[in-house]
Amino acid sequence: MAYSPNKTLVILNPHAGSGRAGRLWTRIEPLLWNALGDLVVAITQHPEEVALHLDKARAAGLTRVIAIGGDGTNHALVNSLMRLNELEPTAPRMTFGCLPIGTGHDWARSIGIPNSPAAAVRWIAAAKPVALDVGRITYTDPDHDGQIVTRHFLNVASGGIGGVVDQHVNRQARRYPWTFLEATIRSLLTYVPQAMTVKLDGAEWYDGTGYAVAVANGRMFGHGMRVAPDARYDDGQFDVVLVEGMPRTRILAALYTVYSGTHIHRSDVHVARARTVEIGLKAQEPISLDLDGEPAQGIALRFEALAGALQTLAAPVSH
Repeated sequence: MAYSPNKTLVILNPHAGSGRAGRLWTRIEPLLWNALGDLVVAITQHPEEVALHLDKARAAGLTRVIAIGGDGTNHALVNSLMRLNELEPTAPRMTFGCLPIGTGHDWARSIGIPNSPAAAVRWIAAAKPVALDVGRITYTDPDHDGQIVTRHFLNVASGGIGGVVDQHVNRQARRYPWTFLEATIRSLLTYVPQAMTVKLDGAEWYDGTGYAVAVANGRMFGHGMRVAPDARYDDGQFDVVLVEGMPRTRILAALYTVYSGTHIHRSDVHVARARTVEIGLKAQEPISLDLDGEPAQGIALRFEALAGALQTLAAPVSH
């Protein structure tokens, strides 16, 4: 595979969207060549392959990469880009963009990329590099002998029921628009809110049980849920949304309000902005995590907003 500084690296996950990305590739490839010029196309079967392609692209002097896939593909790309920047802090920064062909494509919704592949190609061809905040989470991983893990996220990370929803979704061989809603309802029927304390920028903010604490850089997750409708990806801080523990009938009745974003006006939902978020678990039992749609679990969670850490192809957020 030949790399050239004048080319754009395209990372294609053909399995995204239950194989929709692979099926659409033949249709959008000529559009990308026409819109972006010479391309280098890298097919990925596993997230760890993204880092290898980026290493080669950086060595060849490429400065633009486009991910074709879903939020999971974006998650792998952002973590690989952050690793490169930490290893080579003085090297030219790569600008990345994405075409939303996955199942949820909530990041694309957050920044206004059209859902139509052809329209998305036109959008990304006209977009300009803008500074992008990136979230960093550090936690103790009980699955790896208490190892301290650091990961980055692009859109939304949450502690609580979101990680359980991810597990239900990832077990589905084929996903549909209603898959996330169905998985959310199933999870709410059995999930027991955990007792926690939450600090924002070092100050105590919440002490009690909670269904979820969403730490948001983007506005949406869960296939269109407007979890943080006022979040901005360029303001250097998170929107933090905490859903209190409450009777199961009440949480189920309130679920639809997340799609409109009106849940933030409820008395049992707390909203704030912060650069750092710390979640302590009173029982010292791990909490399920959702990291851009990828499940994990951890103890002693710390989130940090890294202002302007990457460059993305987008239109600046209206302030």
